[in-house]
Amino acid sequence: MPGRLVVALLIVVLLAGCGVASSAAPVSTPTPPPARPPATAVATAPLPASSALTGDLEQLSFRLVPVVQGLRRPTHVTSAGDGSGRLFVVEQAGQVRIVRNGRLLPQPFLDIAALVGSRGNEQGLLSIAFHPRFADNGMFFVNYTNRDGATVVARYRVAATNPDQADPRSAAVLLTIEQPAANHNGGLLKFGPDGYLYIGTGDGGAAGDPWNNGQRLDTLLGKLLRIDVDGAAPYAIPPDNPMLKRAGARPEIWAYGLRNPWRFSFDRATGDLFIADVGQNAWEEVHFQPGGSSGGANYGWKIMEGQECFRASTCDQSGLELPIAVYGHASPAGGCSITGGYVYRGAAFPRLVGVYLYADYCSGNLWGLRAHATGWTSALLDVLKIRPSSFGEDEAGELYLTDHGGGLYRLVVEQGA
Repeated sequence: MPGRLVVALLIVVLLAGCGVASSAAPVSTPTPPPARPPATAVATAPLPASSALTGDLEQLSFRLVPVVQGLRRPTHVTSAGDGSGRLFVVEQAGQVRIVRNGRLLPQPFLDIAALVGSRGNEQGLLSIAFHPRFADNGMFFVNYTNRDGATVVARYRVAATNPDQADPRSAAVLLTIEQPAANHNGGLLKFGPDGYLYIGTGDGGAAGDPWNNGQRLDTLLGKLLRIDVDGAAPYAIPPDNPMLKRAGARPEIWAYGLRNPWRFSFDRATGDLFIADVGQNAWEEVHFQPGGSSGGANYGWKIMEGQECFRASTCDQSGLELPIAVYGHASPAGGCSITGGYVYRGAAFPRLVGVYLYADYCSGNLWGLRAHATGWTSALLDVLKIRPSSFGEDEAGELYLTDHGGGLYRLVVEQGA
């Protein structure tokens, strides 16, 4: 067995069930299988016709174009949506860096390393989200774990005199969530097409959700939350949140039954929501929520892992939203920790338009997901020689990836576009 594959499989064994894995793990990618495995069809409700995908994904070939190197454990990349063309890269220890015209600016946009606790492999500064009217109000939001290990969602403003600098004095904490363990922190913030802020939270960590947080509605852990950052201080509850009038439930909850939704995204053309949920030790999964949904979905954890009952031969699946795609840990063509991506809506690669892309942190495998008349098909497209910690979109809808080892790359279709 090639040495590279041995190292990669050891990473899979050691890191199974994690979100962002240890920085001490060697940067290694498994040798691609000799033949591309067939696409895996997952029977479920088809995507609306307006989002139906065409073309043969298996004929596409990809490469990563380096943008900048020398980043420190990057966990997220996004644009500000303000017409500046800048990319903002989050570093796990507590800094946000700016990339302008392919150049990393020397001074960080934001430095809150003194507030951030990042001793755990999945702790740290995990994402940034810019207000939909950032160009006018200068507001943005960050998600990090503090020195006590709790999740913090905080608001900041850009400095009045320098658009490339945040004002550290503008900090306002919106939400603090105590974490019983150091892993499964979720960590992504993203504004939806409705203008509300969505927050992904893990189940509290350890293994097997010992507190049953995924299914409990009296906790914010193991959820997708939805809040109105403009309606009140520190935030308001949207009036159509599904748990608002449910006795004993936290009104911030939009969806539940999640283990560690490390990355999720909205299709900028349809409003459809894709949630990539990191699995326990057998399956990684992708969930789908159509645009215009009224929320309240139960995605199954810890009743289910993937499409199988978790630690049981049978289980009650009534009322559960099962994943539209899964992949396993047991094969070199699989992996150990899903990194959710985006539905491609850029202009550079027409054949990729409408395809949801996602990857695996440990194996580097890159998949594309598309709908057909009777369900969904997920195809293994390529093997990336990085540890993909996050995807990101620029203002034009072109896609980028962060390598947890220190790089930012643009994803390019080399053949078949």
